[in-house]
Amino acid sequence: MTVGGTGQPAEAAEKVHILLVDDRPENLVALEAILSSLDHELVRARSGEEALKALLTREFAVILLDASMPGMDGFETAARIKRREKTRDIPIIFLTALNNEPQHAFRGYEVGAVDYLTKPFDPWILRAKVSVFVELYRKSRQLQEQTTLLRRRLGATEGWPGIVNPDAADELSSRVAAVEEQLGVLAAATGDDPDAPTAAALAELTRRTALLRDAVDVITG
Repeated sequence: MTVGGTGQPAEAAEKVHILLVDDRPENLVALEAILSSLDHELVRARSGEEALKALLTREFAVILLDASMPGMDGFETAARIKRREKTRDIPIIFLTALNNEPQHAFRGYEVGAVDYLTKPFDPWILRAKVSVFVELYRKSRQLQEQTTLLRRRLGATEGWPGIVNPDAADELSSRVAAVEEQLGVLAAATGDDPDAPTAAALAELTRRTALLRDAVDVITG
């Protein structure tokens, strides 16, 4: 089994959390059936309030959010998620049965959604979109870990010391190379014309990876 079309074994990859938000149990069951083959941790929320509580205790790679719910609807829920510093960068995909009206899609993007799918949607398309955001999340986490390791190995939180253990420097260089290779695979998997949010996320990851590579090259040069 592979994840996100990258060819990486699902068993070897760290599982991530995906938040499913819908007030109808049958819709949650359907989403779980569609996404179960990705082998991630699927977390249910039956309301906007439940979704916000779940976000307090877990870190999520992506949120699938029903736009039309009683009480706090999806738009208000998304707006609250984006106001929190800890959760503002989590990608939100709206799922709705709201008759394809343009104003609903516009409102979804206005509150920070990265995509908007109208029911009934193609299960393959949903899986593919979720896979891309999961892989972007993983690469971002991996990049953060390499940056933390680099700082720890250099023994400073800011700036670069003048003397670096050669073995540690070689290890860091190899780790960054692995991130670069996987990022290239992910970019190829998204195709030549990814949607704007995906392209922006890839560009930011590429920029941050390049900065890390420059830092490693300086200390190993």
